[in-house]
Amino acid sequence: MINRFIKAIAGTFIIISVLLAMYVNQNWLWFTLFVGANLLQSSFTKWCLMEGILKKLGVKDAEGEECC
Repeated sequence: MINRFIKAIAGTFIIISVLLAMYVNQNWLWFTLFVGANLLQSSFTKWCLMEGILKKLGVKDAEGEECC
């Protein structure tokens, strides 16, 4: 469950930041880079900031599910 939230949030952040870069200011691409780098580092370290935030907000892990 939490893994699906993380994927949905990351995808939404990327789409919004690309649209903002296209229509507002190219500097929004730095946010896209940050999201991508965070996803990449979480694949190596198995630590995800968004997972911690979601857990504090009360989102539960599915049984046996590994995040990111």
